[in-house]
Amino acid sequence: MRIATWNVNSLKQRLPRFLPWLDERQPDVVCLQETKLPDDALAELFGDELESRGYQVAAHGEVAWNGVAILSRVGLDEVVAGLAGAPGFPHPEARAVAATCGGIRVHSVYVPNGRVPDSDHYEYKLAWLAALRDVVAAGPDAAVVCGDVNIAPTDEDVFDPDAYIGQTHVTPRERAALAELQAVGLHDVVRDRWPGQRVFSYWDYRAGMFHQDLGMRIDLILAGDPVAARVQAAWIDRQARKGKGPSDHAPVIVDLDEAPDGDIGPMVPPPSNPVTKRGAKKLPQA
Repeated sequence: MRIATWNVNSLKQRLPRFLPWLDERQPDVVCLQETKLPDDALAELFGDELESRGYQVAAHGEVAWNGVAILSRVGLDEVVAGLAGAPGFPHPEARAVAATCGGIRVHSVYVPNGRVPDSDHYEYKLAWLAALRDVVAAGPDAAVVCGDVNIAPTDEDVFDPDAYIGQTHVTPRERAALAELQAVGLHDVVRDRWPGQRVFSYWDYRAGMFHQDLGMRIDLILAGDPVAARVQAAWIDRQARKGKGPSDHAPVIVDLDEAPDGDIGPMVPPPSNPVTKRGAKKLPQA
């Protein structure tokens, strides 16, 4: 089984790339974030194309913002849209959908950004993560949490820790909240597969960040013990971030039981000219 997660940063904008990517990578389960489409619009734009490829769809979207979905061609049962116990800002947002696919409980999540450390949105992010932890803890061990968690788990998951001083995504409280989620029995399968490697999934559109490989790893697949034991490959599909009209995120792909492309990774293809010197570059907004 191939499971993928991708923050597409507007599924409508990604239309010229998304369906060819499905045809090339052939994932069995796809978790999407930032679809930015209400459910009826997603069905109208993609329903026939996805059905012809054998995918069932569970979507939880809204107009212009947020939005998550699960596509599956290995079954789609017990669908739950939204996250029980999660706060709103101030109203509930379309940030989570779950379903059982091929015997695995799959959660597609788009964790709030947090915006500024210690702001109201930052506190919302932490409370939302606590609700996610509780939901996953109450569910089966055969589970995966896939999505944009808007947290780099450690300093090795950003191009330069010094560049992120004072920013969200790297603060101790955010990392502690992510660690508490993982403590329910989830494994960061990409990092487990590639310890110590330079691996990113997000690069700002500005300032040539992608071409210099100045990124962050904030898109994760976290797997429970029964699923993690089946992993044969775990990698970032960097090819999908290249070219015209990409998302600023790359898909994360995990192969269970067998690896059609071999045990490739961590980033495919690897960057050709990364800037690795600390202090050499700042964030575009800094």
